[in-house]
Amino acid sequence: MHQHCHGQISVMESQRKRYAAPSSGEDSSGERGSLHTWKGYSCSVTPERVLLSRPVLQAALGTRHGVLLVEGGQVYSFGEFRWKQSQVSEVGPLKPVLESALSGQCVVAVAAGSFHSGAVTEDGGVHMWGENSFGQCGLSSLTVVPNPTPVAVLDPDTSPPHTIRVLELACGEQHSLALSAQHEVWAWGSGCQLGLVTTIFPVWKPQKVEHLAGRHVLQVACGAFHSLALVRCLPPQEARRPLPDKCGQCNQLLYTMTDKEDHVIISDSHYCPLGVELLADGEARLEPGRSPPLRLRGSPSEPLSSHTSASAPGLHPSITDHTDYERRTVAQNGEILTTTDSDISAAGTDSDRTVGGVGGAGSQNSPYPDDQAVKEYLKKLSDTSLAEETAKMTIAGASFQPPADSLDLLTSDLLPGVMPVTTSSALNSLVSSCASAVAERVVSTCEALSLKKRINCYYPGVGGVAGAPGGVPGGFPGGPAEERVRLEESMQGKKSCSTGDIREEEAEGLSRRLSLPGLLSQVSPRLLRRASRPRVRAVPLTPVGGLPEAGELLPSLQTEVWSWGRGEEGQLGHGDNLPRLQPLCIKCLSSKEVVLVAAGAHHSLALTAQSQVFSWGSNSSGQLGHMACPTTIPRLAKLSEGIRVWDVGAGAQHTLLLADGDCYQPILYYSGQQVREAAQDAPQDQTEGYSYTQQPVLLPFCMNLGYVSGVFAGGQSCVALADRNVTGFIASLHELAAAERKFYCKLSSVKNQILRPLLDLGENCYSSAGQRPWVRESLGTALGPASTVLLQSLARCYCRLCHLTGQHSALLTANLRRRREVKSLVMLEHASIFLDTYNEYCCSVGNFLVMGGFQALAKPSLDFFGKCPELLQRLAESSEENIPLSDLLVALFYLPMRHLHEYGRLLLKLGTCFEVSSVDYQKLQDGCSKFEALALHLKRRRKEAEYTYHFWKSFPGKMTDSLRKPPRRLICESSNKALTLQNSGRFSVNWFILFNDALVHAQFSTHHVFPLATLWVEPIPEENTDLYGLKVISPEETFTLLACSSMEKAKWLRSIKQAVDQAMSGAGQSGSGAGQRAEPPISRTASYTFYKDSRLKEATYEGRWLAGKPNGRGMVKWLDGRIYTGTFKNGLEDGFGDYVMPSKTLNLNDHYQGHWKEGKMHGIGTYKYATGELYEGSFQDNMRHGHGMLRSGTLNSSSPSVFIGQWVHDKKTGYGVFDDITRGEKYMGMWQDDQRQGTGVIVTQFGLYYEGAFNNNKMQGTGVLLSEDNTTYEGEFSEDWTLNGKGVLTMANGDYFEGTFTGEWGSGLKVTGSFFKPNLYDSDGDKGRAVKLGRLAVRPEEKWRAVFEECWMRLGCEAPGQGENQRAWENIAVALTTSRRQHRDCPEMNLSQSHNRTLESLEFNPQQHVGPVTMEKYDRIRHYLIKACDTPLHPLGRLMETLVAVYRMTYVGVGANRRLLLQAVNEIMSYLARIFQLVRFLFPDLPEEGGVIPEPSSDPQDKKDSNCADTQLESPKPGRVVSSSSLLLPVLLPRLYPPLFTLYALEKEREDNVYWECVLRLNKQPDMALLAFLGVQHKFWPVSVPVLGERTEVVSSTKDACFASATETLQQISTTFTPSDKLQVIQLTFEEITKEVVSSLEDSFLWSMDDLFPVFLYVVLRARIRNLGSEVSLIEDLMDPCVQHGEHGIMFTTLKACYYQIQHEKTT
Repeated sequence: MHQHCHGQISVMESQRKRYAAPSSGEDSSGERGSLHTWKGYSCSVTPERVLLSRPVLQAALGTRHGVLLVEGGQVYSFGEFRWKQSQVSEVGPLKPVLESALSGQCVVAVAAGSFHSGAVTEDGGVHMWGENSFGQCGLSSLTVVPNPTPVAVLDPDTSPPHTIRVLELACGEQHSLALSAQHEVWAWGSGCQLGLVTTIFPVWKPQKVEHLAGRHVLQVACGAFHSLALVRCLPPQEARRPLPDKCGQCNQLLYTMTDKEDHVIISDSHYCPLGVELLADGEARLEPGRSPPLRLRGSPSEPLSSHTSASAPGLHPSITDHTDYERRTVAQNGEILTTTDSDISAAGTDSDRTVGGVGGAGSQNSPYPDDQAVKEYLKKLSDTSLAEETAKMTIAGASFQPPADSLDLLTSDLLPGVMPVTTSSALNSLVSSCASAVAERVVSTCEALSLKKRINCYYPGVGGVAGAPGGVPGGFPGGPAEERVRLEESMQGKKSCSTGDIREEEAEGLSRRLSLPGLLSQVSPRLLRRASRPRVRAVPLTPVGGLPEAGELLPSLQTEVWSWGRGEEGQLGHGDNLPRLQPLCIKCLSSKEVVLVAAGAHHSLALTAQSQVFSWGSNSSGQLGHMACPTTIPRLAKLSEGIRVWDVGAGAQHTLLLADGDCYQPILYYSGQQVREAAQDAPQDQTEGYSYTQQPVLLPFCMNLGYVSGVFAGGQSCVALADRNVTGFIASLHELAAAERKFYCKLSSVKNQILRPLLDLGENCYSSAGQRPWVRESLGTALGPASTVLLQSLARCYCRLCHLTGQHSALLTANLRRRREVKSLVMLEHASIFLDTYNEYCCSVGNFLVMGGFQALAKPSLDFFGKCPELLQRLAESSEENIPLSDLLVALFYLPMRHLHEYGRLLLKLGTCFEVSSVDYQKLQDGCSKFEALALHLKRRRKEAEYTYHFWKSFPGKMTDSLRKPPRRLICESSNKALTLQNSGRFSVNWFILFNDALVHAQFSTHHVFPLATLWVEPIPEENTDLYGLKVISPEETFTLLACSSMEKAKWLRSIKQAVDQAMSGAGQSGSGAGQRAEPPISRTASYTFYKDSRLKEATYEGRWLAGKPNGRGMVKWLDGRIYTGTFKNGLEDGFGDYVMPSKTLNLNDHYQGHWKEGKMHGIGTYKYATGELYEGSFQDNMRHGHGMLRSGTLNSSSPSVFIGQWVHDKKTGYGVFDDITRGEKYMGMWQDDQRQGTGVIVTQFGLYYEGAFNNNKMQGTGVLLSEDNTTYEGEFSEDWTLNGKGVLTMANGDYFEGTFTGEWGSGLKVTGSFFKPNLYDSDGDKGRAVKLGRLAVRPEEKWRAVFEECWMRLGCEAPGQGENQRAWENIAVALTTSRRQHRDCPEMNLSQSHNRTLESLEFNPQQHVGPVTMEKYDRIRHYLIKACDTPLHPLGRLMETLVAVYRMTYVGVGANRRLLLQAVNEIMSYLARIFQLVRFLFPDLPEEGGVIPEPSSDPQDKKDSNCADTQLESPKPGRVVSSSSLLLPVLLPRLYPPLFTLYALEKEREDNVYWECVLRLNKQPDMALLAFLGVQHKFWPVSVPVLGERTEVVSSTKDACFASATETLQQISTTFTPSDKLQVIQLTFEEITKEVVSSLEDSFLWSMDDLFPVFLYVVLRARIRNLGSEVSLIEDLMDPCVQHGEHGIMFTTLKACYYQIQHEKTT
């Protein structure tokens, strides 16, 4: 109850930190946390000091006892302990006893109720002890709890229920509250003050107060029978939910609109019967979803106030909680009649409704079935007398008729001369006759507000019982006089709620001005015109959510106070005396920045960030600190001006305030009951012994206590915690907090008294003096749109600074009560928040000043503040006489900068309390220098702004408009002829003006602006001339400036360089100038638009610069839409870049991505044409040059085709392959100037094959043509597929014509010549007529020369083999590094992890050791090549990738023609030879083709053994003879295998078909039959074979079991690529056969070919290899020559023999 826990910082966190030794080194026990206690306020009172061994951290007082928490987490009690049986039941306050039951625990917070106590431990556990009759200790079945006992706070919604961690406790007379670490409230005990949805008391187990769930509760406090919670406001996004249009419970419309003849009646009188539901067992429950009734608002600034937040927790208070149960009826004469829900006993229909119940008993407006139910329900509340009183009120209210006086009061004030309205039909006619007036009120806020001002009195309803918020109207017992007093009280209450903060809600109101649902008829056109006027945007003067970066560091100021429980003394603050069963927001405190709440027995206190105290509730002894009525709403305690309260305590009938006085030592004020010594033991109701205060009185002894850090009150007692100021540390800390509180109050005054009225002048609102409409307009016209925006920006920055100061002052205050350490100072740890806010604010003031804003503001201000601006002078702390108003405003808005010096001074003062070597001293010193440096910096900024403003006043007008910009500041200018342009004309005027962002060169009426970011300046040496020159370089101009003296030259040089440096570092945002470089960097990042350069005219470049030229990464945008993004060198595109160029005809872009050199496309790139064509390959001088591929059209377009080959100056020239997809033809041959020229081959999809000469893009000259059926023509051609001249035509059967041919192939030929039919018996010599293909095709080594030349060039060689090895390796390293960097910069080109690992391994150069190649070195080279060929970023890998692409391009699709097999094989051989040449260039020590690498020498004996073993088992390892195929085929062949093997399969198709037929036929036989058929000797037949691990006999029916392992091994031949791998498979197959045979024969067994062949034949048959002929041919063609005569060669010959044997098997 009469104790509170301060602030919003975690109690436990702060207490934990307190257990460390005090940072200032003061004697912790004697000087810190001393406790003083007293009663009353008379002059004779002297506080007694309680002596304890340790400093006291917190105290809590009950009615007759107290609890103390000391450092180390121990708890002491003093006073009367009725609950202690065996121990002493009373202890004097000066001799507290230790609560030994808590000795093992570390307690961090304590609380005391009237007769019970609680403690919170470090781990968040709760211990309670004392009186427990009402369950207030949370322990069932005990009426008293003698010693601290743990109480479990469990969340029943989790399974298993988990323990809730508690931060702080509050205790009342019969209840207790706990605040959890999740900032939710838990309650237990008895009474409506629990806020729980229950009627069964006591509540033994802690239960969550569901009504506050989802809100962030900061603090709780308990009175005797009421509860308070300080809650953080909901964030703005939750506040902006749309208003509901239906009731959440009964789903009826909240608004009803009735059409009556020529008008509309809008009613919001919805009454929901489901507000409180009586359940079967009699338990009443409030429905949380109940929607409140809504009404039209009279003006945007009129607060909506109500009790509905108790019933609609989901809606943000700023909307729902504002909604009064108040309806207005607008009469035709513009006056307003106000009626409320409580006046109207809603009977469910409009026609029955009466005003105030006059003229008939209104039907019962209660959610309860009858009076009895109400009584029974209320009886369950804790206090019987309260229940009876409430029942009386409720039942009386159901048919309450106010006496005539009260009605007179209502009508005479509002509508003089109007008879009281008695029936609802009259009310209806009143409403309906003025729908247009309602409309007018909605659209025109101004008039509504002015009407509002004429209303002096409201008749506010007494809100319903909390639980049926809109439902049960209250009435008052007693006669008319008492009635009138009560009415007046509540009227005043309503007034403070509704009109107190008109401006606070202005911004919010503007946005919701037209939020009436539905349509309004009869709206006058004049109104619609006015509604559509443009409005000035409102600036909310309370920053929403505080500073983004401050986050959780600083306490929130956007808070609300919620109250619930009994209200007979008005202690709930809702303007009435009714109880509230659920927490309800006290609306009028929502904008007051409450930071602390406290509850006395029957009164409540709220302390704001602006150091004001609001009080409400019982004022029987003057404990509220004022004598104003009514006391049912929060009012300010009456204190002298300049007294700033920062801590409060509330007792049974008194209040204790801790405040700042004139000096920074805290002072104490007391208001409430005087306690006389003699009467201390007298019963409380005998008041003779008491007197009381009219307003808070100063306690004279407070200066003797030292530096008080906290006050506590309870019962009749007061307690103060104080520190002695030994080293000056405590005094300095208090001074810092006091200075911040004072500064915040000052800022708030300026905001409320100056800034807000000024802004209101510009918005559609009357000022407080009620000026005529033209005043509003005048601000906008006086300032102009630009300055109006700057003023709004200034206001925003001011409010941010103000808010930050408020938060900081709240934090410093909270730390004074708690930690009192250096490390608790946020301004040290997070100085940047403060520095940035001040910087931003200073900037906004400077900008407004520079643009002449204060000058323009002077006139409207004069109208507003009058001719004698004493208020302004007082706030600006200006003592000068007759100071101009604009200067006064400037001084006022620059005032906050002074506070930075104050920060510096106080931090320095704190620092002197520490050893110079300590960490704290260092921190304070650093903080001090930061704030002092910023103060100096901002002072300079102010001077700059003022200097600039005066410059603009004298500057020629025309140029001012274009050059004057808010952030632009003048540095220096040459009007004194100190600087001239070299070589300028005699009569020319050259004026140079240096701003903080540009150098301006003005001449007569023209001027040129050089942005500083792209300006380079250097001094010209003076030794050779007498000229003092500066060379100025800008992107498009270089000129020389001449100074009149060397001093002037040095001044300008320094000024320009500093200005350039600051412009680049972000306009000198740093707080100090100390860190400035002497020279701005020559290389920098900047943006620039060219105006001269022919190539870049009007283009904007953004990126890196070097001495006036783009250099490094950047982007150029031309006006015609072209964009280049990439690297630059010396002003030109150079390196990798991306270029987009819009096409003039098509609505698409050309897009190039690739390498550039000296402003032109050069190197590898990809060009996507707008036409859809795509070129990938080499460029030179913006043209396709080198190897490249061009795809034309898509597959479904008119002429899709692909060309891959060599280009010269944008034309196809050299060898290339052209795939004409439309015609189904593929050309492989030579080109010149985009035409086929030279030798070439064409294959078609119909199987035609031509090789021969081409001329002018046609087949012309000698050639050979073959058709699918082997018909062959060899001779002269004149056109495509057109024979013309001599030739030989050979038929498929060998007959041939010889002579002259004309005509097109396939459409009839004319032949002049002889026909020959070869004799069947001719010698074989003549059969050799078969044409040898490939003679007229391009030779393999002539193909793809450009591809290899590019690779050589990448290695730095002009021609193949000509160049330096070292340079080649350097080029490889550069290529890899730049590619990696490029991929790192472009996220879309990201490399995989394995690719990255490959690149890392390639950073090692295997060519380090010069000397003959050993086997080890050879392996290293082999591994290097494998990795190099794995990445296209390596020149060899790029070559490999290109070769694979061209090979597939050639031999896939139409190119898969069997006649191309020989060319395909030869092409691979030529690749090998040419790549091997590159490899030998990189590794010069590698032997040439066929060279031998010697074995590593070892022991001769071992060598002999190994030799003999080798001869037995295998041929010499292929690695010993160097060959291109052994080194490179493993890398190349796997990539080329699919197209190559397809050609082999097509070539061998007929042979393979014969072979396969035979394999299928012979495989039908079982094993023994097949072995016998093949002639395998019996001794080689397996007797038993392993099946599933067990050996089984071979019988006649056994199939596929013999030699199974050898068969499986041979089948792997199809899964390998290179000949060497395939030969290895054959060798393993032989070994498997030998193994199986040896197991059944003796060991000394040697094969003879006659024995081996049949067995191997059996294995080949059983292996069923489909394309064995192709496999055999591939091995034969590509086998390493050195292997042919070894063991592998013999084995291969055996396989080949088996293949031919199987083909001819059926003939034998």
